[in-house]
Parts: sequence; structure tokens; C-alpha cells
Amino acid sequence: MRTSLCVFLLAGMAVTGCRLQPAATDQPQPLTSTRAAQVENGVRVFMQAVAHDVTQEGPMAWRKYFADSPAFFMAVDGRMVFADSAAASKGIHDAALDIKHIELVWNGDLRIDPLTPELAVVATPWHEVQVNAEGKRVDEDGFFTGVAEYRDGRWQFRNAHWSLIAPPPAAR
Repeated sequence: MRTSLCVFLLAGMAVTGCRLQPAATDQPQPLTSTRAAQVENGVRVFMQAVAHDVTQEGPMAWRKYFADSPAFFMAVDGRMVFADSAAASKGIHDAALDIKHIELVWNGDLRIDPLTPELAVVATPWHEVQVNAEGKRVDEDGFFTGVAEYRDGRWQFRNAHWSLIAPPPAAR
């Protein structure tokens, strides 16, 4: 009788214990429409902060928006310019020595595609004004795409790609 009772209690505890276990954290969680809207709003605020801070603080502001992770990379016009976070840090430092003023504006159609609660693709036209150490002004327009990642309590770019609008072909 005592053995039957123990088996019954153990079986009951095992079944109850299995039901109380949280879902495995490595399983993908569904992106509900509410959560997708939250991701989109968070990334929109993030993108506004990027343009504001780069304009106010100069090129060094980029360091806080590029993920400090081995996964980070950045391409410009189809070429890899920063293969990782360390290369980005050096490149940002070097750019800050030459660029004395910068204005960044995301133009109009900011597209945000929430992929998961922690990842979103962003895409937008941009306009930038740079003034170098000699006072030369350069205006550029192009298109930006990147993956924004929510990590350590904030959004950052996991990767980025900038492209310039090509000048029109020369008249013949």
C-alpha cells in the first residue's frame, strides 16, 4: 500500500512539475501585432535619436549606436568598410578627426519591419551634410538599410549598409 501511494505521489508531482516548467527560452516566440507595434515604435524613436545625436555630437555619436559585438559589420556602396566592432571604433575615431560638423536627416519614408521582439529591419532615404577640418562642405543623399537589435536594454545597429545616389550619366 505504501509503495503504491509513493508511486502515485511521484507520478502526480512529475506531471504537475512538467506543467509548471516555463517554455524553453531558446524557442522562437511569436510576434503578436501588439508586440510588432511596440518594436516599430521603439525602433522609430531609436532612429530619431541616432539622427539627433549624430547631428549634435558629431561622428563619435555613432559608437553608441553600433553594436559592440562580433556580429556587427557595415558596408558602404557595396563594399565592406567595417568588418567588426573594433574596425568601426577605429573608423569612427578617424572620421571624427576629419569631420568637424555633420547633419544627418532620415528623409521621409522610414520603413521598419519587425522580425522578432529583438530584431527589426530598417530602411530609409537619408541626407547628410559634412564639413571637414578645412571647412569644405559636402552634401550627400542616399539610402540606408540595417538590422536594429534590442540588446542590453536598448536598440543598436547589428549591421548597416549605406549607399549614395549615383550621379546621372553624363550627356553625350
